[in-house]
Amino acid sequence: MSRCAYIFLDESGNFDFRRSGSRYLVMTCVGMCRPFPAWEPLDDYKYRCIENGMDIEYFHCYADRKHVRSTVFSVIAQHLDDMRISCVVIEKTRVSAMMQEPKWLYQWMLGYLLGRVLAGELSTEVKDVIVITDTIPVNQRRKAIVKSIQLAVARNQPPNMKYRILHHQSRTHYGLQIADYCCWAIFRKWESEDCTWFDRIKPAVNGEFDVFPKKRPS
Repeated sequence: MSRCAYIFLDESGNFDFRRSGSRYLVMTCVGMCRPFPAWEPLDDYKYRCIENGMDIEYFHCYADRKHVRSTVFSVIAQHLDDMRISCVVIEKTRVSAMMQEPKWLYQWMLGYLLGRVLAGELSTEVKDVIVITDTIPVNQRRKAIVKSIQLAVARNQPPNMKYRILHHQSRTHYGLQIADYCCWAIFRKWESEDCTWFDRIKPAVNGEFDVFPKKRPS
């Protein structure tokens, strides 16, 4: 199955441009090919948590207990050779007013990120790409995301490459849960200058695309 690439997507931060909102908005993708070696140890750890009295359905970095978060990061760190991590980072104060509409900004970020990933990181032997995002509750936003992916793939796909776009609940895929963890670690690095978790995934991070860079002094 090395000819089929999976891309799992997640975001951290929020689209609130008021002072109360996050400073940064981060969108992360984690690329993998089957078989997925991290699946078995993650599944084993989830059931060990359940057997020890925890009610845990799936891993979610922000909500997980500290010792759970640490163990999941340890599992991810042991399988970084099987992952390709890339992200788009936006400092929201640099976003123009016309781009602050969540639908358009999300669409632009996703198109930019996938454009970079498909152009520079997928093996030429890959013939099929399966892009999986978390379930998107707002129909208008879902349409924007699908359109972004289609445009990005169309611009950069090698000849004979096929792709599909799937929207699944994160509890159904360890890939989405890993993307959630990686995105949270990158977000913490930028938002809080806390590299504790980022350093554990850093070897697999192929790109942090800081778009809308700071303006140079005139």
